[in-house]
Amino acid sequence: MASHSSRFAYLFLKALKELNKNRPSSPSIRDTYRRYNLIRVSAYGLMASAVRPRRAWSRATLWKIRNRTFLRALMKRSRTRSLTRRVPARGNPKKGLGCKLVKDLRKLVPGGEEMKFCRLLNETSHYMKCLQAQVQIMRNIVDHYST
Repeated sequence: MASHSSRFAYLFLKALKELNKNRPSSPSIRDTYRRYNLIRVSAYGLMASAVRPRRAWSRATLWKIRNRTFLRALMKRSRTRSLTRRVPARGNPKKGLGCKLVKDLRKLVPGGEEMKFCRLLNETSHYMKCLQAQVQIMRNIVDHYST
């Protein structure tokens, strides 16, 4: 995990340096929001890159980032189509609270929709460790530059 963290920290600082080169002198709200999104996407992408494609969540995250322009185009097209609302099919009513929690977990972990339960738990634990490392690294960066 330490090598992932140091790789992420190095790549993240490099990305922030590049983003600061293109920073407008008087940013508007739109520019600030755009920078926020760029930093957020680069943080997730660099975290997934640091882990490399060994984990399903990192592959899913990288795939999502690479294809987000394609997905945005699809969303624009779907908004212009008819405004009729589709009612989703109801699931099995016999499934209880445990099934809902597993569904929620599958939505949270990138790529979790297609995983078996044991693999999902393993990927979730690794994903949480990486998110904790990411937060700690970002805190360290802020502490370093704010003093």
